[in-house]
Amino acid sequence: MSLQEELRKLSEKIKQYRDEARVQMHLAKEDVKDEWDDLEQDWERFRNRLDQVMHDAEETSQEARQTAQKLGEDLRDGYRNIRNKLK
Repeated sequence: MSLQEELRKLSEKIKQYRDEARVQMHLAKEDVKDEWDDLEQDWERFRNRLDQVMHDAEETSQEARQTAQKLGEDLRDGYRNIRNKLK
């Protein structure tokens, strides 16, 4: 699987976790809401970086790709944690 495919799949998984958590946010405690707000800022940075990496895939350095992937994995884990806290 290419890096672009991996990043696209990671982005889709993040979006799934994010959507699931958003549905349950109205029941959340304040500490979870604060965690959500922090992740939303990271989500915007990730989307911008991912768009850049996908657009410039051939010219993007390995370091930039790895940075985007790491940020995506951290976001996925963060949204998954929120989702699990809300179950």
